[in-house]
Amino acid sequence: MDDSFNTAAMQKPKRGSLLRWVIWVALIAAVGATVWWFQPLREAPEARIGRFQSAGPTPVAVAKIERGDLPLVARALGTVTPLATVTVRTQITGQITQIAFQEGQRVTQGDFLAEIDPRPYKNALDQAEGQLLRDQALLRNAETDLARYRRLFTQDSIARQQLDTQENLVRHYQGTVKADEALVSNARLNLAYCRIIAPISGRIGLRLVDQGNYIQTGDTGGIVVITQTQPITVTFTLPEDALPAILKRRRENATLEAIALDRRGVQPLATGALTSIDNQIDPATGTIKLRAQFVNADESLFPNQFVNIRLLVDTRRDAVIAPTAAIQRGVPGTYVYVLNADQTVAVRPVRLGPADGERTIIESGLDADTIVVVDGADRLREGGRVAVPDAARAPDAARGQGRPQGGGERRGQPAP
Repeated sequence: MDDSFNTAAMQKPKRGSLLRWVIWVALIAAVGATVWWFQPLREAPEARIGRFQSAGPTPVAVAKIERGDLPLVARALGTVTPLATVTVRTQITGQITQIAFQEGQRVTQGDFLAEIDPRPYKNALDQAEGQLLRDQALLRNAETDLARYRRLFTQDSIARQQLDTQENLVRHYQGTVKADEALVSNARLNLAYCRIIAPISGRIGLRLVDQGNYIQTGDTGGIVVITQTQPITVTFTLPEDALPAILKRRRENATLEAIALDRRGVQPLATGALTSIDNQIDPATGTIKLRAQFVNADESLFPNQFVNIRLLVDTRRDAVIAPTAAIQRGVPGTYVYVLNADQTVAVRPVRLGPADGERTIIESGLDADTIVVVDGADRLREGGRVAVPDAARAPDAARGQGRPQGGGERRGQPAP
């Protein structure tokens, strides 16, 4: 009993010492980890990144401001639309006895396309002509009798009533003959309808009815579709903001050139001119429809084809032109970074004019031959140093002096 008590009393102090030793070790490890964690931050050099980076010159790309003519072009996606599309339908009833066209061929207005069995209509014409001859004979006989009755009436040999009756008979036959002439004309027209001709010039589509079919005037499908392809038009839409400039040019009786390009906007297909503008703006989209016409001599434009349209609205002459990539927007408004002769940049506020894709007119703030930054401007600041790939040429270009062709070396760099 006494031995077990003594053993427990001896183990209790040992457990307390072990716990304190573990606590001290944990504290020392935490302090060491903290020192190691913050050591790189104290030793790391201060560096600024982003727009105000100062760890050396910022690599940039530059371009020269030019002076010249800038075409102001409106771009749009359009659909090739034929001036006329006609479905050739029959105007009489009968059986098709001949098809005289090939699918896809070009036809001229008046070309023979197909024929409907003409025999029933030829018989109807003969019957109408025979009836006309009979009634014409009756009319001539009545007119002869009328002339005789008038002589007898002047001699007081017949009554007035008999003369009036003969005059009415003549008018009756005159009406009959006129009706017969209309029947003959209608029969001739039906006979002409047996021969179907092209109503317009254009390209024939796929045949809709084969030879031997019995067709009627109520058929909606028709025989074939002819589409006019020369000339042809393109319908396209532009934002309403582009309308004032276009209307101004139209009031000046200017011809606005339109160029149709392929769907990628690379290959020119045809050149034409703006012909018409719609009479209202679409309130849902804020756009207006326009139509340009093309001669399409080589038929490079096909109906319902999607094309890109470049409409030349105007041309600014002798303008200061800057790359659009050089234009920056911020607190000063619109500005550019100008490259100085000492390889630093300066902020130059500018006032912009019309733009054409990659080029923008500078109304004020820049002169021709000024060198501006076109790439890397997001990392620059006023007075910041830059590194230009063509460092030997940039200072001279910035001063507007240029370099002679085939110049030597500068600062150990070979001439380009």
